[in-house]
Amino acid sequence: MTFFNYTVPPLQRKQPCLDVHEIEGLWRVNFRIGNTTLFSSFYTRVDQACILWSVILATIFVTAQFFPFSWKLQAILWSVLTLIGTAVMVAWTEFWVKVERIRWVLYCWVILMLVGLVVTDCGILLGWGEILIRLCPLWLGLSALGYLLTGLGVRSRAIILVGLIHLLSILLLSYFGAWQFLLTGAVMACNLLLLAEWRWDMRSPQ
Repeated sequence: MTFFNYTVPPLQRKQPCLDVHEIEGLWRVNFRIGNTTLFSSFYTRVDQACILWSVILATIFVTAQFFPFSWKLQAILWSVLTLIGTAVMVAWTEFWVKVERIRWVLYCWVILMLVGLVVTDCGILLGWGEILIRLCPLWLGLSALGYLLTGLGVRSRAIILVGLIHLLSILLLSYFGAWQFLLTGAVMACNLLLLAEWRWDMRSPQ
């Protein structure tokens, strides 16, 4: 028996047949003009958490890139937003991780977010220059670790690949000069939307 399920592709279009534990809180989206369907999809609680975090991260990094107002005020605002996002993520995904028996994955994400938040706030509020110039690799690195742990936990090649993309992005930061915040936000938000829009491979439910 192999560790990964190679009978399915890493990413595939969502199928209407869902596991029972995925139906809870399901969000269906249908955009139509007359009888013509422009877009139709559905989003589980896990998908919704990914979308929420993509919006939060895009807001944080786009603001840091294009609207550099008081860093201390940003630290306060983004800390509150991150804590709210973390709490909502836990509420939305707790049932899923319980059924899949991977609560430790959720705990890891919470710990990583809190570590990143504390280090970032200390860097900004206490004026730690070494931290300030490494905020982008810090968050890309924490996210990469989270994805790699998640990928191993659910045995998903797609999620592990997302983690590797985050690691590769750290190496590319130096080539983007003053645009590092934009690159970081784009990588993190786009990968979350990718995972929300497509069905990724994983082991069979336990």
